[in-house]
This record gives sequence, structure tokens and C-alpha cells, in this order.
Amino acid sequence: MKVDFHFHLEEGPYSLRWLERTARALAATAPGVGREAETERSALHSLAWVGGVSQALGRRIEQGPFSPDWIERYLAEGRRKGIERFGLVDHLYRFEEFKPYYLNHIRVDDTPLGILQREWLDRVCVTSAAAFIEAARDAAGRDGALSVGVEADYFAGGEAELAALLGTLDVDYVIGSVHFIDGWGFDNPETADRFEDENLESLYARHFALVQRAARSGLFDMIAHPDNLKVFGYRPDEERLAELYRETALAFAEAGVATEVNTGLAYRYPVKEMCPSPELLAAMHACGVPVTFSSDAHFPDDLGTMIDEAVELAKRIGYTEAVWFKDGRRHTCGL
Repeated sequence: MKVDFHFHLEEGPYSLRWLERTARALAATAPGVGREAETERSALHSLAWVGGVSQALGRRIEQGPFSPDWIERYLAEGRRKGIERFGLVDHLYRFEEFKPYYLNHIRVDDTPLGILQREWLDRVCVTSAAAFIEAARDAAGRDGALSVGVEADYFAGGEAELAALLGTLDVDYVIGSVHFIDGWGFDNPETADRFEDENLESLYARHFALVQRAARSGLFDMIAHPDNLKVFGYRPDEERLAELYRETALAFAEAGVATEVNTGLAYRYPVKEMCPSPELLAAMHACGVPVTFSSDAHFPDDLGTMIDEAVELAKRIGYTEAVWFKDGRRHTCGL
């Protein structure tokens, strides 16, 4: 069974690039228009077609990301690609109820980094957990193949605070992730130059220490993209990371949490490699860590992207099963 268990309805920050990407997603997932067939239709790229896309974009902006139409576009695209189980999540930093949690743990001081990150948080934290959960639960009621979750950033020392917040949410599963080291959001392209000033081996050691603590926290059902620190291609020789990989895999196994093969970095970021790397995934398999598969899509036309390649990678390494989650329970299916 093919699964895509980590995708998002919207991200931000909001820009002309985001607007154009949303319009492309609407055009690519319009009823009766498959991505492959798009250029074959004579009506496309006409003035009338542009007017239709413009109207659809207006409706999408007015209705927001939680409308049944927008969610159904993801599911329809996934079904077209053979996906049978879906995991819809949203980042906690999108929710106003969770904004204090982020203000407590990321750099938002008067330094250039702090100012940039405060502006970023103000721009992306624009909705409520209640609105997301209601819309996602309604969609899951219409489609039993859909599970509802959240992606929660892990911060050392914030475990009790996060546990209390997560306890308010009606979700099937919780994904843990690490996007910040010492308050620095390392996957933000606007802060990528900070890698130049870091000792990469030391930075990776700090990163994987956080990933291991996240796994052992008891807060998460799975940990997303465990080596996403490589996002912009800054990485030591992987042979020097072998022990960190082994320690991380052991931490996952001992804690009983799953990992994912996340294709998002492979098709959306400079590193052009899935998470985890084949070497880290092999360490996970050797330690018996369960795996699921995720496109990490942020637009409906990306749902299911490279999932087939991810499954083949996992099979080559030795995996024969994938996991998925429903009602707080982990389920297993064959690859």
C-alpha cells in the first residue's frame, strides 16, 4: 500500500512567488486537467484560461487553505498517483495558540537574525489550531483514508510546555521535527549564510543530539526528516557522521518512534536528496526503526511527488513494510 503521511495545506510567508505558485497548483489540479495533460489542451494559456485561473485564485484566497475544495485537490492528486493512505498535518507555528511557544524558544531579539525571525513568525502565524482541526476532521469524515496530525517543533527544555499544548488537540498522530538550533531556523534561505561560520561537524553533533532528545521525549509518533540540516548542501563527509547516525537510529528504536522517507528536500531544496540519506536510512533499518513515506507537499500538485522513488530506496535497503497512523495507533502495511 502506498502512503503519503506528511503534507501541508499552506505555508507562507506570502509573496508574489507564493501567489504564482498557488495559481500554478490550481491550474494543474483543475478538474479534468492532469499535470501531464496540461500542455496538450488547446484552451490552456489563452486569455480565457488566464481569466479562469484568476477567478480560481481569487476564490482560493477568499476561502483560505481549509476549504473542502482545496483539501480535495490534494486527495485527488494523490489518488491519481496511487496513494491509498494520507496524513494531513500543519506546522504548529501556523497557529496563534502556539505563538508564545515559539517566542519562548526561537531567536526574536534585536539582532538581525532575531528581527528576521520575528517578522517571519508574524507573517506565517495567521490561523488557529481549532480552524485547522475542524476542517481536517470534516475532510477525514468524508474520506476514511485521511488521518489528521500536526508537525511540532522540538525545543530542548520545552517538553512540558509542548505536552500541555498538544494535549488540547484532537489529532491521530504527532510528528516531531527539528528546524532550529540555538534559536536559529536553519532551513530559512534568508539565514543560510550562517552555515559559513559554523564548524559543520560540531553543528551536526548538536543537531542530532536534538533529534535524539526529540525521539526520547515521548511526545511524538514519528520524527520528520531527521537530517534536514543538509538542506542547503552544507554537510561533512558522511563517513564522519556514521556514529551519529547509529546513535540516532538506536535512540529512535529504543523510544519506539518511526521515521519517514521525506522527498521534499529532493524536489524543493538545493541539496536534492531525500531525508534521511541512504546511509542514515540504512542505520535506521539496521536498528529496526519503522518507516513511513512523505512528500512534504505544500501545494496539491506536489502530493505524492517521488514517493515511488522513496519506496524503491527503502526496499533496496531492506524495508518490507510502512507504517501509518489513525486514532493514536500505529498501523502497518506491506510495500
